[in-house]
Amino acid sequence: MAGSFFSVYRLATAFILLFVLQSTAIEARDLRLATTTSTDNSGLLRAILPPFERQQGIKVHVISVGTGKALKLAENGDVDVVLVHDRQAEEAFVAAGHGSERHDVMYNDFVLVGPKSDPAGVRGGGDVLAALRQIAATQARFVSRGDDSGTERMERSYWQELAIAAQGKPWHVAAGLGMGEVLTMAGEMHAYTLSDRATYATYQARTGLEILVQGDPRMFNPYGIMAVSRSKYPDINFSGALALIDWLTSASGRAAISAFRPNGEQLFFVTPVGKK
Repeated sequence: MAGSFFSVYRLATAFILLFVLQSTAIEARDLRLATTTSTDNSGLLRAILPPFERQQGIKVHVISVGTGKALKLAENGDVDVVLVHDRQAEEAFVAAGHGSERHDVMYNDFVLVGPKSDPAGVRGGGDVLAALRQIAATQARFVSRGDDSGTERMERSYWQELAIAAQGKPWHVAAGLGMGEVLTMAGEMHAYTLSDRATYATYQARTGLEILVQGDPRMFNPYGIMAVSRSKYPDINFSGALALIDWLTSASGRAAISAFRPNGEQLFFVTPVGKK
């Protein structure tokens, strides 16, 4: 009898141990993050993610694409968490049930950059709409992301506000590329483009482009993070996604973002607590 009892006990213990190990493996499995090219091209994620990975014992796999594609990956359950910069689209993503609550993480701004020669004569202005109107009027070359990114969506909103149909015009080039490649292309073509400040700073030396318009409130660029819906996709690494969100919005994560200052320039600013 005693032998049978201990056999059953050992079997039950083995099952419990196996369950715990499997649960731990699930909890510690890698995390898939879809994000914009700006957070990757700028070097921000390479600088701030290692402390989180060490703390959690997991690896974050970064998928760097335009905001539209990142949200689509999240909508399809192909990633666990998404960090992008198109507030309207992010809120629509949550409202449609694709993700959990949106959390503000950080912000920077967009800048209108172009060649030193400035053929459209927009240098020094603080009105991005006036500058784009002048570029269109002079038919100066403009390179657009053309990839449904947050940057291209912002650019499209400017043209729409101006009632200018820029897409398809000979002077408006839709590249279909990431921000770094577009900056390189604009530099080679002596053209204008709209860029987030962080990626521009990273590519400035190799492109020769200069900031010609900045400071317009319309160029504000906030970043938000959301976990993919666990009810829609039960197999996602929801706990890992929440851990990343908690860390990025914690004092440690905020300090890491603020400390990211390549060449002494702060490129991302944490959203003040309680502010949206």
